[in-house]
Amino acid sequence: MEEANQSMASEFIFRGLCDSRLLQTFLLLPFSMLYLMTVVGNLFVVLLFITDPHLHSPMYFLLANLSFVDFCLSSVTTPKLTTDFLKDNKTISFGGCMTQIFGVHFFAGGEMVLLVTMAYDRYVAICKPLHYSSIMDRQKCIWLVLISWTIGFVHAMSQLAMILDLPFCGSRIVDSFFCDIPLVIKLACMDTHTLGMLINADSGILATTCFILLLMSYTYILLTVRLNSKDGASKALSTCTSHITVVLLFFGPCIFIYLWPLNITWMDKFLAVFYTVITPLLNPAIYTLRNKDIRNAIKRLKNQHMDSQDNF
Repeated sequence: MEEANQSMASEFIFRGLCDSRLLQTFLLLPFSMLYLMTVVGNLFVVLLFITDPHLHSPMYFLLANLSFVDFCLSSVTTPKLTTDFLKDNKTISFGGCMTQIFGVHFFAGGEMVLLVTMAYDRYVAICKPLHYSSIMDRQKCIWLVLISWTIGFVHAMSQLAMILDLPFCGSRIVDSFFCDIPLVIKLACMDTHTLGMLINADSGILATTCFILLLMSYTYILLTVRLNSKDGASKALSTCTSHITVVLLFFGPCIFIYLWPLNITWMDKFLAVFYTVITPLLNPAIYTLRNKDIRNAIKRLKNQHMDSQDNF
């Protein structure tokens, strides 16, 4: 029986976003372009931070890390999704499936904590500006980023540990475009109701804790500045709007999928696409379009490129 289970669990089959072969062919180019834009946009922000000394501050150090995490998160699922549009048989090995699960929870969990760190950075900058440089020094920023990666790793390992030894038999069809834990555990030949609750609780505790901390942080920022200056609320809102937008875009789908499951297949697929494909693309666009320092850094980079061409 163990050999049969091992054989049956050697691979899984994705149902994909849709059943229509024509629609899958049509979606190939848009999703390829979305992934290309995600890679270019996020790595461009990282490159901009590395090359421009004007951006060597805690806020942009954290933003560069967020862009790198978004690039990694999108790369876990989107390349496979895109290539599967060309295939009738969308299979993934057991090891590949477990790697996807680990990657999604590692980078998503790390991003949640990183967003809290960015909120803390804005709190110190706006509410304690005179002590900002001493509180958010280089060493503390590095430690905060390392903590976010560590929490993401521990979260991913805890999720993986709960499903790695599950006996899989019978159907191997995952009704999605990647290995999402709630769908994968349904294929186990045992009662997984309690296990599912534990897995959702694990993800739910992390997501809820981070979301509550974010709400408290940004609420406190706005209230504090509003009480201390007449036009402070508008300035604080202008500074924090990009951060708040990214938080809502990231946590919205996660809350619906893990904390408030609708059990509607097309809705689950749409939300999964949103937080693994769309959100990593939107983040650099939101920060780039709304941030004056980054726009100026892009202009300086463009001018340097033009000067080098003139000298050549």
